[in-house]
Amino acid sequence: MTSSLLHLTAAPDLVDQVYCRLLDAISEGTLPPGERLTQEDLAQRLAVSRQPVLQALRLLKKDGFVEDAPGRGVRVTQLDVGWIAQVYQVRCSLDALAVRLAAERGARLDADVMRQGRLAEKSHDVQAMIQADLAFHRAIYQASGNPLIAQSIDLHWHHLKRVMGAVLQSSQQRQNVWDDHEAIAHAISTNDTDLAVRLVQEHANKASVQLTARLSEQIQHLKTGAPP
Repeated sequence: MTSSLLHLTAAPDLVDQVYCRLLDAISEGTLPPGERLTQEDLAQRLAVSRQPVLQALRLLKKDGFVEDAPGRGVRVTQLDVGWIAQVYQVRCSLDALAVRLAAERGARLDADVMRQGRLAEKSHDVQAMIQADLAFHRAIYQASGNPLIAQSIDLHWHHLKRVMGAVLQSSQQRQNVWDDHEAIAHAISTNDTDLAVRLVQEHANKASVQLTARLSEQIQHLKTGAPP
């Protein structure tokens, strides 16, 4: 898995390597919400000195992925329903802009993206499904012709990946995701701007409702000790 904390080789961008490795581990759940992180432990697991770990943790704290822990060190930030809903508001606006621009150009998305997505939905590999979903949306951002869209939304996707897995466990939801994607891609390729925007907004709003509802359930189960 990309999130495994494997040894890193020394390089000028070592801080970036540590940051990316920890961010992947947090995003994909290898480092779960609430887990305490210490410089010493992470440095040992990554086979690096404490300095790049310290700097990477500072960046992760600034980006909202870790927070100060009681006593010593930091911990992975807990997922927050309200925060995820706000992230989806931003994503919905940027996705709508991207599909509008792409549809105005009559862009055709790479057929391999759709093929890989359909293969992923039939599998039981949640991470593959998440990566396929991300690849589809990135294809739209690229098709828009505006590179600032992808740059603006990239950090938000790391937050979203932390909760997407729960919804994608449902086989019915997996099917619906790629039915939506195919409809959006068709609207883009036929220059149907209004339809493309409406479909992507409905898609994002539906995902937001499902993700936040499932996350609320999980948080409630943790509070009560009941099984999810």
